[in-house]
Amino acid sequence: MNFIPKEIENYALKRSKKPSALLDELWAYTHAHTDAPQMLTGPLEGNFLHMLVSISGAKRVLEIGTFTGYSALWMAQALPADGKLITCDVSENNVSIAKQFFEKSEHGSKITIQMGPGLKILQKMIESGEDPFDVIFVDADKENYPRYFQKSLELIKNGGLMVFDNTLWSGRVLDEEQDAETKGIDRLNIMIENEKRVQNVLLTIRDGMQLVRKV
Repeated sequence: MNFIPKEIENYALKRSKKPSALLDELWAYTHAHTDAPQMLTGPLEGNFLHMLVSISGAKRVLEIGTFTGYSALWMAQALPADGKLITCDVSENNVSIAKQFFEKSEHGSKITIQMGPGLKILQKMIESGEDPFDVIFVDADKENYPRYFQKSLELIKNGGLMVFDNTLWSGRVLDEEQDAETKGIDRLNIMIENEKRVQNVLLTIRDGMQLVRKV
């Protein structure tokens, strides 16, 4: 769901930094070869993530929910040559597409893929003493958003940024009767609002993005 007229969104796209030719190719390939291309992070969101990674000076990025690699490539482009992005997913089919495009990209060497459920990967990182991340982007199973937030708080550095996608969920967060996914997103938004260790702003970009800074 878009919260602004399509004509305004198109104007914003026209006046924003354009995706690379490889990102446009990945966008087209995903629409032609997957059953749920709407899961793609849009160009405006990708550009926004690129900007966050760039202006924060991030060197370590964690992504939960690779899909076909579109958002990972946007962020990897903003990382320095010695930067690292770890992206996690459970779908071998989607990740196989991502790998094809990571191999085509000059920034692909910055990206490492971990297969498996996001919560298990996060817990393993916590237990192993993984170095803190500068940016964490979550776009995965919505019912587990509150758990992703709790574990991400342990993995993000002080001053680091967390971004959660789809946090307005086509407006369904306003519904009195909510399914499991909507409840997960609504709980996340309430948890973040009440968490004293963070600052946040809930943005109305596309389907909603929670931008959170650990203080």
